[in-house]
Amino acid sequence: MKRFILIVIFAAAATGAVFYAVRHATTGPQTTVAALLPRETIAFVHVPDLNRTRDQWHETDLYKLYREPAVQDFLKRPLAQMPKREAGSQTLRDLEQLQLKDGFVAVVSIENNNPIMLAGFRFRGSQANAEKVIDKWRGIAAKHDTLDYQQHKIEVAGEGFNLVATVYDGDWFLAANNVDQLKALLDRIDARAAGRAVTLDADENFRAALAHMPSTYAALFYLQPKSFSDKLASLRAQAGSPTTSSQQTLIEQVRSICGAIRFDGGKIRDIWFVGMPKQEQTANLARTAAALGTTDTFLYFAMLLNVERISVLNQSGSTALMAAWLQKVFDVASRNGLTAEDWKTAFDLELGSLADWPADKQWPSLVATLPVKDPVRANKIVNAMTSAIDEDAGWTKIDKNGVHYFVMQTPASLFAVAPTIALSNKLLVAGVDSASVETVMNRLQAGKGGLAQTESYKSAARALTEPTNFFMYVDMPLLYSRVDNSVRPMLLMTAAFMPGVSEYVDVSKLPAAEVVTKHLSPIVSSQRYDRDGYVSESVGPITLTQLGVGIAFPGFFWWNGHHPCH
Repeated sequence: MKRFILIVIFAAAATGAVFYAVRHATTGPQTTVAALLPRETIAFVHVPDLNRTRDQWHETDLYKLYREPAVQDFLKRPLAQMPKREAGSQTLRDLEQLQLKDGFVAVVSIENNNPIMLAGFRFRGSQANAEKVIDKWRGIAAKHDTLDYQQHKIEVAGEGFNLVATVYDGDWFLAANNVDQLKALLDRIDARAAGRAVTLDADENFRAALAHMPSTYAALFYLQPKSFSDKLASLRAQAGSPTTSSQQTLIEQVRSICGAIRFDGGKIRDIWFVGMPKQEQTANLARTAAALGTTDTFLYFAMLLNVERISVLNQSGSTALMAAWLQKVFDVASRNGLTAEDWKTAFDLELGSLADWPADKQWPSLVATLPVKDPVRANKIVNAMTSAIDEDAGWTKIDKNGVHYFVMQTPASLFAVAPTIALSNKLLVAGVDSASVETVMNRLQAGKGGLAQTESYKSAARALTEPTNFFMYVDMPLLYSRVDNSVRPMLLMTAAFMPGVSEYVDVSKLPAAEVVTKHLSPIVSSQRYDRDGYVSESVGPITLTQLGVGIAFPGFFWWNGHHPCH
């Protein structure tokens, strides 16, 4: 009897699900936003459900950290100094009221260096209620012309590339800066278009990229770089230097770029896909250097080096694409008769890096590692490297416990800087001071270390698919606690000697480290080549992409302020 009841319940649930799917398939948009955009679309952003994204954001570790009373108390004074953004806050509340779904902004073409754009979203409720909110944005008091099209009324304000055309279609609100493109969008929504073949959803590159994205996400971004690569190829042809397929630049080889962000158990996760041919030689990351880390290691990364590509760039004079010291290394190596094949024979080309920060140290140490396959050739390359790093500097060579140490002689300074390269039969280790290099080499010889065996590292690594050419681990709780320990006394001293600082921030209210770290977890990122392109994933309280943007933005504004354009 119980089994029969369960079968009835299951059948009823399945019937309800089928009814819901059929009903929404016939009354909602045809398929996805991509089915509403023209096939030649260059870029677009899609937000499926704003209110759901807001609710998920409120469950993240980062938002919970922001809501901590101690953090709110600390932020009260700096936030008071910021200009009020009531208009932006009100717009967000309006969107929440409309229960925005399938919001999108797209660049469908570029004419005379001006983008042609489409945008829109679905709303809940009647058009009359939506108009009360939307009319506040589009300036209902401004002059509008009205065009009739297929039982729709298109309102047009402005002209030329300053034109803004808007229209309602059922539960859709749509906008564009080109009336013809807006009419074509209405045709696709109302099923008057020529068919699916003319939409972005039918584009092979888009569908290949979308296959690597999660089924649910908070936001999706897509870029088709063909227009840019075509322009680049055209410029090169005009300059009299057309290229063959084997000579294409990286951007000319990229078929598509797609990324998605989603929330995952309080963490933020992003996935990026770049459709392009594989660049590296056939090899997978072994992540051997992780065994040399310890519980004081807050940063570990590993990546495969593509020596052939670096050497080709060097020979072609593409100096802007590589670091100056690496160029010099290849120049010196070439003069010594060393080729890319020698590098591949001498080393396993898995570059590793470890950053340690013991509790009793004021600042961290950083080293890079490279596994050795042929010690004789590796020694020849290291001699070339020491000459390339600084040809005028003196290098001292020391042999200790079967390891060759190359130490650069530097003037005495406030910070202990003595660039050092250590070479054994198994590993090359390089760093900015001798002590950190020797410490890692001693761990190798003693078989000690074991970052890869710590639970925080293992659980973070399990959150991602196995990488093939890049991996990074950042222990955020450890890093923050060390930064707090080193920087807090300096901030308190600064506030004591510079009373004006207190107008902007009360350093004495800086939250205790444990208040912050209880909401932090490691950031982990990986990259792999999967069938037709590179897939990068990152997960943590913030992702590696967001961390990079957070660092790059202040740097960009600082650079822009010190190097103004004239």
